[in-house]
Amino acid sequence: MIVRICCIAVITAVCAMILKANKPEFVPMCLTAGGILLIIFGFDYLSVSVEFIRQFTEETGIDSSVVRLIFKVIGVGYLIEITAGAVKDLGFESLSDKLVMCGKLIIFVMSIPILQTMFSVITSLIDLV
Repeated sequence: MIVRICCIAVITAVCAMILKANKPEFVPMCLTAGGILLIIFGFDYLSVSVEFIRQFTEETGIDSSVVRLIFKVIGVGYLIEITAGAVKDLGFESLSDKLVMCGKLIIFVMSIPILQTMFSVITSLIDLV
């Protein structure tokens, strides 16, 4: 699986280099298509891990809303990083930096319920002592 992902990245880069010399207007489309293929293969690989985490949360009794929120935070982080990379590749580095900053703020706000849950768990553990 890893070799397949690396091959897609190399083929995309070679195609983009060839297009850059002949038809530079098609380079962003080539890079976008290669990036989409990489993401599809990556999510296919991720599905096995998600099933393990689902079973783990059921067996341990962890609130599923917390786990869903953690996955949403991770998803926002990846989405912001991918988008910022694409914007930077198009030559708009300052816009990319602002996007990353906004993404960090969104992740912080989204993670507040996780912090509240951790606080309540720590408080209940202290009360046991």
